Amino acid sequence: MARLPYADPDRPEAAELVARIKAQRGGVLHLYAMLLHSPPVADGWLHFLTAIRQRCALPGALRELVILQVAHLNGAPYEAEQHTPIALREGLSPAQVDALPDWETSDAFEPAQRAALAYCDAMTRTIHVPADVFADLRAHFDPRAIVELTATVGAYNMVSRFLEAIGISSTDDMGAGRAER
Repeated sequence: MARLPYADPDRPEAAELVARIKAQRGGVLHLYAMLLHSPPVADGWLHFLTAIRQRCALPGALRELVILQVAHLNGAPYEAEQHTPIALREGLSPAQVDALPDWETSDAFEPAQRAALAYCDAMTRTIHVPADVFADLRAHFDPRAIVELTATVGAYNMVSRFLEAIGISSTDDMGAGRAER
């Protein structure tokens, strides 16, 4: 259960932002209902995460692979719940999703995916990426893909930390008529 009440998305001053959130996310998710306490933060968050998810050249399956791994590493169930269906639509198999906790011993992943997962793990667990992990990443990805992969891992570490610090759950009641997804 969230440690703060969810913001009222029906406030007149939030109308334009709420309309953009609905257009880009399909509804006001729990995360955005909390972010709406600070419209500037919610607006910047929407812009940044839309760029990560919809404007980058990084393949969707790879993007979702590292998003799910960040959720797993950070113990962020809301993030995993939101992104598992997206990951499956983007081409990850259910076996890959299930194998993420033990990806290092699994044969479900291709070498490029394994390089991205090792990079994600290093960024998330220790922040400092060992030279050999980065060298393996460079063997599979060009500079743009590495920048976009790095931004994705960093962004979703921010998301999971926000979710978990405030205690956001998909089962929370956001208030009468507010839960849209």
